Amino acid sequence: MRFGLIAGSGAFVLLVVLILLFRVVNPPTTHTIRAESRRLGAVDWQWVPIANVAPATVRAVVAAEDANFCGHWGFDMAAIRAALDDGASRGASTISQQTVKNVFLWQGRSWPRKALEAVLTPMVEAMWPKRRILEVYLNVAEFGEGVFGIEAASHHYFRVPPADLTAAQGARLAVLLPNPKQRDPAQLPQWLRKHAGRVQDGAETIKADGRASCFES
Repeated sequence: MRFGLIAGSGAFVLLVVLILLFRVVNPPTTHTIRAESRRLGAVDWQWVPIANVAPATVRAVVAAEDANFCGHWGFDMAAIRAALDDGASRGASTISQQTVKNVFLWQGRSWPRKALEAVLTPMVEAMWPKRRILEVYLNVAEFGEGVFGIEAASHHYFRVPPADLTAAQGARLAVLLPNPKQRDPAQLPQWLRKHAGRVQDGAETIKADGRASCFES
């Protein structure tokens, strides 16, 4: 038991050090990127500063994934209550939670991972600016089979750097995120095209009402 406590404390301290380090240093890889690289032989992944991503695309990702990103501390309690009222048929995971899962943990729905996510998410929120959380998320999120990060996604799907994405293209990339391996922004079904249009409108809405203020430079 003593050895387990020491090992657990050591692992926790290491995670705290990594959180502080990754505030200023870009994560070199993630569990999912390593796993997909082994499975596929290679993945398409290049890091890009958030300043080099079209602002409309950044807002589209927030509008699609976590419209209240600027107003919560890692957990969107209103979204959680809505998901519970809906019978948990939809997710309520915030961008902060997804960033923690992608960078520090692993995929899956196990209780140990969920417990660690619940502990680490407010720590990341306390130690990183919102803009940094979003920058890391944009760079490690999966956008397709072997395609990770907004830089790779913009070149892979639209043959342009992320700074040159149009508002419509950014919205189409944003709607890939819940199910990236099953969706292609160039061949979206009608219901997803309509959803992308709503996401594009939502990106303008959060700009107008101030919900993008925490990450807009």
